[in-house]
Amino acid sequence: MSEIYDSLKSLLLEKSVRTGEFTLASGAKSDLYIDCRVTALDSVGARLVGQLGWKVVRERIQSEGLEIDAIGGMTMGADPISLAVGMTSAMENPDEMIQVFNIRKEPKGHGRGKQIEGNFKEGDQVVVVDDVITTGGSTIKAIEAIERAGGTVKFALVLVDREEGGRAAIEARGIPVVSLYSRSTLLGE
Repeated sequence: MSEIYDSLKSLLLEKSVRTGEFTLASGAKSDLYIDCRVTALDSVGARLVGQLGWKVVRERIQSEGLEIDAIGGMTMGADPISLAVGMTSAMENPDEMIQVFNIRKEPKGHGRGKQIEGNFKEGDQVVVVDDVITTGGSTIKAIEAIERAGGTVKFALVLVDREEGGRAAIEARGIPVVSLYSRSTLLGE
């Protein structure tokens, strides 16, 4: 599995990681910008994200005896990651496959007025996903939306933890965070 880890890391560094001066979604200034969507929406990147993500999710399910119904997070960053992990679960372990959903920033203004779309229902036990965490704000918004809709978040799966307090903010809510990479592991710091 280290081959998959190394291949995905190389692709992230090539396509998604930039240095310079940036303003992040939180409004904070940073010398590092990570746009995981570019990697997760790449055909090879999606395959690697699915393989590594499902391996990590499945290990957590087995080690803790969890039952997970679905995986998803805030649109747009979580969408390709959730779909890749869900598809890999269906291909590798059809008996253990997990469904996929996404969360709108605001409830839909028409139709059924849903904020969570896809394969999610009240009572589901889920993995919440984010592409990058900095402060943890968008992941916490996703957790709150899931809880309002009657779901239970068992843990968070994050592609990259920037190591700027987001993990602690999420874990303070009682939600463990599992990250595939961190700033340190990506940049060798």
